[in-house]
Amino acid sequence: MLQLHYIREKKDEAIERLAIKNFDAKPILEKVLEFDNDRRRTQNELDTLLNEANVIAKQVGDLYKQGKKSEADELKNKSIAVKESSGKLAEQLKLIEEQQYNILVTIPNTPSLKVPKGKTPAENENIHQEGEIPKLHAGAKPHWELAEQYDLIDFELGVKLTGAGFPVYKGKVARLQRALINFFLDKATAAGYLEIQPPIMVNEASGYATGQLPDKEGQMYHSTIDNLYLIPTAEVPITNIYRDVIVKADQLPIKMCGYTPCFRREAGSYGKDVRGLNRLHQFDKVEIVQIAHPDKSYQTLEDMREYVAGLLRDLELPFRILKLCGGDMSFASALTYDFETFSAAQEKWLEVSSVSNFETFQSNRMKLRFKEGDSKTQLAHTLNGSALALPRIVASLLENNQTPDGIKIPKALIPYTGFSLIN
Repeated sequence: MLQLHYIREKKDEAIERLAIKNFDAKPILEKVLEFDNDRRRTQNELDTLLNEANVIAKQVGDLYKQGKKSEADELKNKSIAVKESSGKLAEQLKLIEEQQYNILVTIPNTPSLKVPKGKTPAENENIHQEGEIPKLHAGAKPHWELAEQYDLIDFELGVKLTGAGFPVYKGKVARLQRALINFFLDKATAAGYLEIQPPIMVNEASGYATGQLPDKEGQMYHSTIDNLYLIPTAEVPITNIYRDVIVKADQLPIKMCGYTPCFRREAGSYGKDVRGLNRLHQFDKVEIVQIAHPDKSYQTLEDMREYVAGLLRDLELPFRILKLCGGDMSFASALTYDFETFSAAQEKWLEVSSVSNFETFQSNRMKLRFKEGDSKTQLAHTLNGSALALPRIVASLLENNQTPDGIKIPKALIPYTGFSLIN
């Protein structure tokens, strides 16, 4: 959530930067400032009345001590009227604050000055690419056909049990999934991340804190009876560990990682791009999260970017890194790098990770602050990244490593899988 003082002091800059996200901010920011003027005026009136009530209360006490009961009773009646007026003003102030908050949470984060302009994914910047594109043998197949050939993933059984987008993994691919999770967690903990096993359902406060709510696109699964949400990513519960917390500056950066299943409705998804593992409603992912000092968060982002690149190198997958343009960025992000691996059988790039800096957008929502010496508390910066999401990694591993004799397992995973070939 944007900070009010930023909107007040740099409204034109906010409008200009949000335009990079193709968001027309002028009318909504002006509405926020209208509410802010009302809020501050009401707060001043309330403060004046509360101060008057305190003065009268002291006077009443003094008069009673002096034995001037009639004068004290008269002032007491005035005090009651002042308290009634202040109570009404307090209710009015609460309503104004709620209305202002309801508008603020619909405004996206302002993008970093490093974000390129653009409206579509075609305008993202390809800033790095490495690894050789595999040349497959004649008759090579996409992963959904390989899954059927080797009896690895049953998509139809998933439809029977739940619905489309909920596959059933079997045999060696089930073990490959488990191997990837353990491999990613081991790499993260070796890099200094504290492993967390969080709940996979969160309350409304957690959803608002990290920017998933309000859910304008209807992408979250909602348990309406208990008002809980199935998480779309481990970022939500892990980052919320520090909601309403003040940390010491020397605790930064705080590094956490966690494996969870993730749930996304993927409303509106259809066609060839959702075949097989390309787009699912339930999938497994290991997430890395950092809470950083504002002065160091962009270096932290670069470190996280290099960390994810190292995972893809370990898996021997060709990949590229894209700096997302304004029109392709998420609601909460200030700067995002996407990682894509090349799927040889499908002959296209598949997104497998996003690494993002949210600056103070999430920390302002969740009141996550740090204190440096005797100075005032400041909002920390939050960052996260997929390290990694499994479905398209599995798809790329199956397709890129297929041979006439079976599917080879990358060397780094063999100690985790216990086998080197799927056949």
